Amino acid sequence: MNPRHFSFHYTLRDAAGRILDTSRGGEPADAVEGAGQIIDGLEAELVTMTPGERRAVVVPPERGYGPVEEALRQRVPRSRLPVAEVKAGDRFQTGPDRHAPVVTVVAVEGDAVWLDANHPLAGQPLHFEVELVAVRPAAPEERAASRNGGLD
Repeated sequence: MNPRHFSFHYTLRDAAGRILDTSRGGEPADAVEGAGQIIDGLEAELVTMTPGERRAVVVPPERGYGPVEEALRQRVPRSRLPVAEVKAGDRFQTGPDRHAPVVTVVAVEGDAVWLDANHPLAGQPLHFEVELVAVRPAAPEERAASRNGGLD
């Protein structure tokens, strides 16, 4: 495969129409085809677009951040947390490695804390407005990164 490099603007909204994220007002986002840098459902649309094209895209959970997995929700003793004080809604990384899971505190019950390692957008359809700004062949270092599962 000869991967391509995409530059694009996007606005991500939830089902209620609230803006969750956008590149508008700044530089376009960049991604290399096949590198795992963006969700599958958005990449599948970008590969069919031409520069200058705008499109509304609804990405189902299965092609976005996946379904909510109950196995990723668990109750743990507060003493096992890497942070001293927590409250519902807090998010933190579970270890010093930058690839350690990020969890959300769902509830605090005495000495126990309910944590959820699902992505905050898991189980939700994602509503994108996307504009493909430019597409070009990926540079050699970008192609190598896509074979290795993505750029950092």
